[in-house]
Order: sequence, then structure tokens, then C-alpha cells
Amino acid sequence: MNGRLVMALQRVLVLALLVAWAFGTTPALAQTPAPAGAVAAPSATPTGAPDDSTNSAVDPNEYRIGPEDILQISVWKNDPMSSRQPVRPDGKITLPLLNDIAVAGLTPMELRELLVKKIAEYIPSPEVSVVVLEPHSFKVSVMGEIPKPGRYELRSRMTVLDMIALAGGLGPFASRTKIVVIRSDGKTTTRLPFNYNKAVSASGEQENFYLRTGDIVVVP
Repeated sequence: MNGRLVMALQRVLVLALLVAWAFGTTPALAQTPAPAGAVAAPSATPTGAPDDSTNSAVDPNEYRIGPEDILQISVWKNDPMSSRQPVRPDGKITLPLLNDIAVAGLTPMELRELLVKKIAEYIPSPEVSVVVLEPHSFKVSVMGEIPKPGRYELRSRMTVLDMIALAGGLGPFASRTKIVVIRSDGKTTTRLPFNYNKAVSASGEQENFYLRTGDIVVVP
């Protein structure tokens, strides 16, 4: 009787496994340990996943905060005033007690000093930190005879030569002496000539100046 019962149970188990296999619900099997010395395959990362490892690349003494940047404002032992703040199109953020604060154009260190002064009216000797979690405002465009034209989001100050190098250098048919940087301040537009040959010459006849957010480098 026991032998028949065991055989019946075995048949039921086999049948259950077959049904589970057919419907894709096979019970999970115990994972076999990898042999000694084996290297585990890297896990797949979704395409376009944000890489937070570059957030600290922003220089707090040089980077100028602007619209679309994401800031982390931290006030020690004051959770209500500590928050993640997106910079609005008008260049401001809003904090409890302080209301709207204009931050565009300031470096993280300058903003920290400003917040310390303002918060000190309510909290004695406040400890404040400002971190640019996601820099998005410093954008420079490059177009023309360049291998990688496009709009670039920068994390620190960059010269015209730096920008050309980032975009892949000059193309074979680029006019090196007629490069132009188009700069707008919202009211007027200025065309700044840039002579590549003079900039890289030993005499340094052409000043290799720094770019500003919104600049457009045109390589004819």
C-alpha cells in the first residue's frame, strides 16, 4: 500500500512540474555556487540611466548656478529648511522663512554665504551647505565644420579651445581663422571673432577666452 502511494505521489509531482513548465512558472531552483576563480557577469544597466557619479564634478568656486540646475540645500539640524531645490526659469528658489531667493549667477560658495547671512536672522550660527546635484544650465552650442556638433551641458568653465577639443576638433575643411562665438545677453547679440591659428601659436596672438552659458561657437 505504501509503495503504491509513493508511486502515485511521484506521478502527481511529475505532472505538476510538466504543467508548471508549460505555463512558464517553473519553481525556482537553488542557485549553484560559481566555481572558484569565476568572474560574475556584470549586471545590465538601462540605457539612459542617470549617472550620479559625475555630480561632484561641479567646482563650487567657479560654477555659476542657473535655471534648470538642481540644488541640494542642507541646514544642519534643520530638516524643514533642508531640501532639494530646482532653480526656476526666473533664476530663483524658494525656502521656508526666506521665501524667494535669486540664485542665478552665483557660485555654490557665494550662495552658501548668502544663505548663512539670511538664516542667521532666525537661527544663530547656522551650518549651511550647497551642492549642485544636477548641473543643467551651463549650455554651449557648437556648429559648423566640427565632427560632433551639438549642444553641450558643461560642469565648469571652458575656453573656446577646450570646447573645440570636446566637440572632436576642427574638421578638414574648417576655416580656422574665421571662427565666431555668438553671445547674447538677452537684449543684444555680440559676435566675437576667434582665430584658431593665432590661439595655438607660440606667440599667443589670439586670447583663448572663456565661454559663457548660451554661447554658440560657429566654425565655418
